[in-house]
Amino acid sequence: MKFTPTEIPDVILIEPRVFADERGFFMETYEARRFREAGIDASFVQDNHSRSVRGTLRGLHYQIEHPQGKLCRVVHGEVYDVAVDLRRGSTTFGRWTATILSAENRRQLYIPPGCAHGFCVLSETADFLYKCTDFYSPQHERTLLWNDPQLGIPWPVSHPRLSPKDLAGRPLAQAECYP
Repeated sequence: MKFTPTEIPDVILIEPRVFADERGFFMETYEARRFREAGIDASFVQDNHSRSVRGTLRGLHYQIEHPQGKLCRVVHGEVYDVAVDLRRGSTTFGRWTATILSAENRRQLYIPPGCAHGFCVLSETADFLYKCTDFYSPQHERTLLWNDPQLGIPWPVSHPRLSPKDLAGRPLAQAECYP
């Protein structure tokens, strides 16, 4: 596996080694020792799977208590995946990073606790899988405004499909953040 830090050094792009032949392919998507050696010493407690249609934007979500680290990947389709650093003590507070995750490129993105996360579907449909380091806690979930001008994220969709929760997100200036 290849581990590459992004503009937010704790957000890490992971490119698994793929073994392919005429029968198909095999790849390792998680191996605790390799992740630990790359600086990701996370214990995952929950796996999630979402399917979304083209133009759906989910996020930017985070939990103010019980923050979740996430290991994200796409097994069908393609998404524009975004992480925003909400740790006030971080040198990258308020900055974002984005990458394309797809079934074709097989990349993964590790997003540490303390970051908001969201994605936008670029293909007809996308199956998005992610492992979490803490359990879902709906009473602690918060939403950062996806199109906050202060963040300036260049989402690749002008009129996304949004949930009521995502429409009601708060801009960074008003968001609850981490120390």
